[in-house]
Amino acid sequence: MLKVVSTIAFLAVSAFAIHTGELNINDTDLEVGVKLDVGQFNDATEPNTMFIGAKYLGADKGHSDNTNTELDPMFEGNFLVMREIGDKGLSLGMGAKYKYTKDFSALPLGLELGYKIPATDLVPMSINGALYYAPKVLCFENGKDFTSYRIYYDVEPIENAIITLGYRSLNLTQNTGGSFNYNSSWYFGFKVNF
Repeated sequence: MLKVVSTIAFLAVSAFAIHTGELNINDTDLEVGVKLDVGQFNDATEPNTMFIGAKYLGADKGHSDNTNTELDPMFEGNFLVMREIGDKGLSLGMGAKYKYTKDFSALPLGLELGYKIPATDLVPMSINGALYYAPKVLCFENGKDFTSYRIYYDVEPIENAIITLGYRSLNLTQNTGGSFNYNSSWYFGFKVNF
């Protein structure tokens, strides 16, 4: 099933003029995502500042607190506004995501931060992070609260081809079943900019 989803996602990535397609993996988890740069399609929006996207996370129970049952895949729709602050390579963004699994859904709001390492004589590199939170009022179905964070390091050895090493953690609380960590894991991945 995961192979079918990843193949469909990459076919969709190649069929549309999107900003970024990404694939993150570790020994048992698969994360596939696409991000569209709204500025490329709308003259009223400055390019590289507003994004919409989608992600799929097929997480394994081995990277979760909930080892008693198989985890349902998590689907995400997202929106992000991000701007560079000053001329030192720092970017700050605010966004919203819609997270959905079979038994849980949430609309977390959050912040994202990016820092381009000033080593342009080598290869372009950056350190990035994201923190999202949804209190009870932004959780639906069986949801009580949701928190996620990730930190990742990007290296661009070839123009528009990025290698990623990162860590992600997604924690949720359900009305029935209590709190548990849906996924905490290191991952390795690739991004392609279009």
